Amino acid sequence: MEFAYSSPARSSTELDTSARTTATARQLRVAFFSDAEAERNGAGSYYSDLIAQLRHQVDQVEIFQPTRKRRPFSGFSVPLPGDPTQRLLTPNVPALWRQMLRMRPDVVVAITPGPFGLLGLALARRMGCGFFTAFHTEFEALSSLYWNPISRSIANGFLTGVNRLLCSNADATLVHSSRLVDTVRRLGAEQVQIMGTPLPTRFIEEPVEPLRGPLRQLVFAGRLAPEKNIPTIIEAARALPDLRFVIAGDGPLRRQLERETRRLDNVEMVGWLDREALRQLLDASDLLLLPSRLETFGSIALEAMSRGRPAIVAENAGIHSWHSLRDGLIPLHGHASLTETIRRVQQQSPAARQDSAERARDAAERLNNETLAHWVSLLDQHAPAR
Repeated sequence: MEFAYSSPARSSTELDTSARTTATARQLRVAFFSDAEAERNGAGSYYSDLIAQLRHQVDQVEIFQPTRKRRPFSGFSVPLPGDPTQRLLTPNVPALWRQMLRMRPDVVVAITPGPFGLLGLALARRMGCGFFTAFHTEFEALSSLYWNPISRSIANGFLTGVNRLLCSNADATLVHSSRLVDTVRRLGAEQVQIMGTPLPTRFIEEPVEPLRGPLRQLVFAGRLAPEKNIPTIIEAARALPDLRFVIAGDGPLRRQLERETRRLDNVEMVGWLDREALRQLLDASDLLLLPSRLETFGSIALEAMSRGRPAIVAENAGIHSWHSLRDGLIPLHGHASLTETIRRVQQQSPAARQDSAERARDAAERLNNETLAHWVSLLDQHAPAR
């Protein structure tokens, strides 16, 4: 079995593409298939950010996925594990088939183990183009938090079967944490690539506001779901009434959290935010909180770092496997209290916090650039010769 992957610790020199690769890559046509709506979860945001940057590097790039404005045929619909407020929908196969025939992609990327991802595999094999699959979320682990044993057994059997089909047929299986390498190898992946995470262009381009003096506002942004461990944030808010806590996002726990925080003057729930509103919220805050029980990567922490905001992140999150990002991350160990960890950050001098913030920004921007170069190089390598 071939096993090839790029280490998260690789330098920018190792990931830079040659002039020949860049020139060739500009002629590529790339199609992504996703069962998630754009920017509704970490995987959705990842590809929205990646595609926005790839448009300047390849000839054509498109993503085929459900949309809120015009949904494909929805006769088959089930809640997604990890967020029952989202639905898994069947694509309009004839319409997408016609679009793919017009596009004639060189590489197809299946992002999710659902109907859209499976259609991407079928089309890639029919057209003889390169095929990647991505493994971003451990759905099997998430399902244990939502479904009863019978439903969980059925769901896990389906997800494992689809992931095995995708991984065993892929030219490369893409993960964004070294912790997932063994998982996808067990699913039949022969070549594994550890990919970095891109950022929204405005998060990089907009000037960064320096940190203010003492901590004043802390923010959580993400799905309001059991795996995010949000009760620990509520506990911290009760214990630290002089700090302001902002919770952004939507999900199955939203109404429950609204009831629990109604009498806390230092907690505000702002609902789901688009990326620009999220950037403004990060800029107005001093520290990100991500105390998740299960976090495959933790893209929001990287986004906070890109805005010069350090992040307290549960030690189980995959982002910790990227050693180059450690300057902007404050590990929340399994036995530690979020409240006490926040108090330790409060004790740091403003100068020390600002120095950490600047190094976090530099590390996040560097990873974004390396990630784009890695994607362009990989797409070029696996596109069939014309």
